[in-house]
Amino acid sequence: MLEIAFLGTSASAPSVRRGLPSTMVLYRDRRWLVDCGEGTQRQILRSGLGFKRLDTVLLTHGHLDHILGLGGLVSTFARWESIDRMAIYGGRSALDRVRDLMGVVLRGDEVAVTVEYIELQPGPLLRAGDLDVVAFPVKHRGSGNFGFLFHERSHRPFLVEQAEALGVPLGPERRQLVQGLPITLADGRIVQPDDVLGEATPGVKLVVLGDVARVDDLVGIVRNADALICESTYLWEDRAAAKQFGHLTARQAAELARDAGVGTLFLTHVSRRYAAHQIRHEAQAVFPRTILADDLEVWRIKRGAVERVRDVGAGEDG
Repeated sequence: MLEIAFLGTSASAPSVRRGLPSTMVLYRDRRWLVDCGEGTQRQILRSGLGFKRLDTVLLTHGHLDHILGLGGLVSTFARWESIDRMAIYGGRSALDRVRDLMGVVLRGDEVAVTVEYIELQPGPLLRAGDLDVVAFPVKHRGSGNFGFLFHERSHRPFLVEQAEALGVPLGPERRQLVQGLPITLADGRIVQPDDVLGEATPGVKLVVLGDVARVDDLVGIVRNADALICESTYLWEDRAAAKQFGHLTARQAAELARDAGVGTLFLTHVSRRYAAHQIRHEAQAVFPRTILADDLEVWRIKRGAVERVRDVGAGEDG
């Protein structure tokens, strides 16, 4: 199970009800911030999620609306929070820009925090418990643009009744079987993992996209995701402008979700030029299981289902 918190869902510039792009992904005791637009730290406070264990940022790309919040966030961490290290992952061009920003924020000895810059490469990125985080390239403007896959590894449920029937005691023996190791009982009988483990159950799959110019090359990695977070900067009637500036229409995002067999599509990166109902209508006509994300909504992602956990009263533009 994963949770996602939409901290900012606007495109390019904030609106009255929408902040600049940032999404928090939560898994057990781990947290990742995907992008950090201006004002993100205030949104974190408003969400009630707080700053604890928030020491890793994944950047989809280096445009200012996706990174300007990093300066304030790092400054706050250093002065008020018990976080003395932050790891920032991004493409080379994104990291170059962030370094320039941090050259101002971290000048001299005013801010005692260590920032680690890690250049992204396509492929496995991080592992946390049963969760793998994978970076993959996307097309936008310029180079070094990435999306992120959060994929929980499949697991085999432990069949308690079977174990009890075989006389497997409580304790480390059961843990060994779950780990795939055979055990020997007190009477000499050997119990194999297959004797007490059920069929493999697929884990949760979440895909997070930042700004994207095309989707035909993303169907494979998005396929069968339980949830897809995708930009929707333009409507189909303005598809020429979308192509010019390296963005998607709501319809294109919905077509990706449909073609990849996604469970639920969350639209974000919303432009002030449209009313919310226009974006929602265009996408849902192609893919009915579409949700237009609002700032400060928190959603729980399960295998084959999503559910809203809470929000703190953010509304819609239109």
